[in-house]
Amino acid sequence: MHQGRQPEKNDAADAEAIAEAAVRPTMRFVPVKSAEQQSRSMVFKARDLFVRQRNSIINALRGHLMEYGIIAPPGRNFVKKLAEQIDSPDCDLPSTVIELSRVHLDQLSIIIITDKVVAIERRLKAESKSDPETIRLQTAPGIGPVSAMAIKAFAPPLEGFKRGRDFAAWLGLVPVQKSTGGRQVLGRTSKMGQRDIRRLLIIGTMTRIRWAIKNGPPKGSWLEQMLDRRPRMLVAIALANKTARTIWAMMTKHEDYRDPIAAA
Repeated sequence: MHQGRQPEKNDAADAEAIAEAAVRPTMRFVPVKSAEQQSRSMVFKARDLFVRQRNSIINALRGHLMEYGIIAPPGRNFVKKLAEQIDSPDCDLPSTVIELSRVHLDQLSIIIITDKVVAIERRLKAESKSDPETIRLQTAPGIGPVSAMAIKAFAPPLEGFKRGRDFAAWLGLVPVQKSTGGRQVLGRTSKMGQRDIRRLLIIGTMTRIRWAIKNGPPKGSWLEQMLDRRPRMLVAIALANKTARTIWAMMTKHEDYRDPIAAA
């Protein structure tokens, strides 16, 4: 049967499709963010911008000096050591290299990136102590003031998710499902959700994993079993998935975190 030519994509066709989708009973809508929620989002975006700028300058400086045998571990804590080697009287680097390296160091101090990041984080921590929901979120392991405020800033009301898995999927922390011939195959983590919250949850779970490796995870716990047979990063993502589901349960039931091992 000849179906004819499909209509071209244009604004009128898009408007018609939106109007048709809007009247469907199963259609779900994203709630509009409040002005306060938008302002919190801007705070996090500004923080991320300053962190990226700082890391970019530090990595550029490390890369240039590495060519001359001056090596420092990654991270801002070692910038001072690089500066000491550049300003040392025994430094035998070419004058151009020294001059440009000082430009990088001056850029870090002129922008005062670290001070701005610290100021933003201090503000987030102060606000997290005055909101009942962020206080509740911080009772969960791996959730600090910054993560709690990020959830408040970027996440819609969690009651809009039918279950915890839906919230984890919205964050991009669940495997991609591929079904064929009645057989379901789970792929890699989708990473198609809200990246700010997802990144902070994974950072929090990595901190928990490092602590567990150093001090030993609870005997017989899920974390102990996973660390025995899975790579750390995979365990961190799986633990972030569990944390997201826990957050959904806490916020929809209006309850603080309860340790299942302690409860048992």
